[in-house]
Amino acid sequence: MTSPVATLAQRAAADVPPPRRRGSTLLRHLAIAAGAGVILYFVTYQLDPFRNYQLATAAAYLCATAGLTVLVGLSGQLSLGHGALMATGAYTVALVQNKFSDSGTTGSWTLVVSLALGIATATAVGAVVGLAAARLRGPYLAGVTLAVAITVPAITTTLDEIFNGDQGLSVYVEPPPLALGATFPNERWQAWLALVAALLTMLLLANLVRSRFGRSFRAIRDDEVAAALAGIHVARTQVLAFVVSAACAGLSGGMFAVLALSVSPSAFALTLSLFLLLAIVIGGLGSLAGAVWGAALLVVLPDLTESLTDRLTLSPAAEQRLAGNLPLAIFGLTLVVVMIAAPGGLQGLVRRGARWWRAAPDARRAAD
Repeated sequence: MTSPVATLAQRAAADVPPPRRRGSTLLRHLAIAAGAGVILYFVTYQLDPFRNYQLATAAAYLCATAGLTVLVGLSGQLSLGHGALMATGAYTVALVQNKFSDSGTTGSWTLVVSLALGIATATAVGAVVGLAAARLRGPYLAGVTLAVAITVPAITTTLDEIFNGDQGLSVYVEPPPLALGATFPNERWQAWLALVAALLTMLLLANLVRSRFGRSFRAIRDDEVAAALAGIHVARTQVLAFVVSAACAGLSGGMFAVLALSVSPSAFALTLSLFLLLAIVIGGLGSLAGAVWGAALLVVLPDLTESLTDRLTLSPAAEQRLAGNLPLAIFGLTLVVVMIAAPGGLQGLVRRGARWWRAAPDARRAAD
C-alpha cells in the first residue's frame, strides 16, 4: 500500500498542475497583496514618525522570517546563520550606495541596483552554504550555519580597510522624492520602501509554496527516502530552499542598511540569528502568516523590554547586562508559553480560533 508520504512525494515530482487552478491562486495572491498594500498605505498616514519606523523595521524583518520559514518550516533544514546572510546583503548595499555617492551618480534607480546586488551576493553565499548543508543533517548542519554566523561578522572586523572594522559603514540613501513634497517625513518614505519589499517577498514566496517546488519541499521534509524514490532530487531541492531563503535574508539586510543608514558587525551578531529562529517558531513554523507574527514580535518584544528596563532602578553596569540578556530571556519565556498553550504557534492558535468560530453556530443549532 502506498503511504501518504509517498503519494505526496509522487505528486510533488510529477510535472502536473495541482488540483487548484494555478491562475486563480496567482490572482488571489495578487489581490491580497494589493489589498494589504492599500491598507498599509493609509495606515502610514495615521502613524507618527516613530511608529512608521517601527512598521518599516517589522517589514524588513518579515523578508528574513518569511524566507527562514520556507527553509526551516517547509524543507526541514535548520539555519543558525541567517544573521550573517543579512549582514552580507547589508554590507553590499552600503558599499554600492557609497560608491554611487562618491562617483556623483544619483537617481532612485541606484537603490534598486544596490538592493539587487545585495540579494545576489547573499544568494551566492547561501548557495555555497546550501551545497554543504545538502550533505549534512542535524547538529552537523547547525554547526555549519553557526560557523557562518560567526565568520561573516569576523571578516567585516578583520578587513578594516574595506568594512571599517567595528565602527562599520555609513550608508548614503537619497531623501524622499521632491514630488512628495519638501516636508514629507523620511520615516514614512522608509516605511513605504520596506513594505514594498515585504509585500513582494510574501507574494513570491506564497506562489512558490503553492507550486511544484513547494510540494517538493514538504515531501523532503516529511520523508527524504520517499521523496527520492518518487523522483525528487533531494540535494538539489534542499540547495534551492537555501538559495531562496538566503535571497530573502539579503533583501532584509539591505533594507536594514537603508533604514539605519549604517551597518556594523554588532548589528548582525549571533543573537540575531537566534531571534529569527525563535520568532518563526513562536509565530507558527511552516506558515507564511506565522512569519508575519514573528516579524511583529521582533519589534514589539524589544520595545517591551526597553520599557521594563526603564522602570527599574539599577546601576549602569546592571542595566547594561540586563539590556543585553533580557530580550533573549523574554523570547525564551514566550516560546515556552506559546509551545505549551499553542504547539502550532500563534498562527496555529488563530486557526483553532477560526475553526471554533465557524463550528459554533452548528454546535448551537445542534444543542437547540
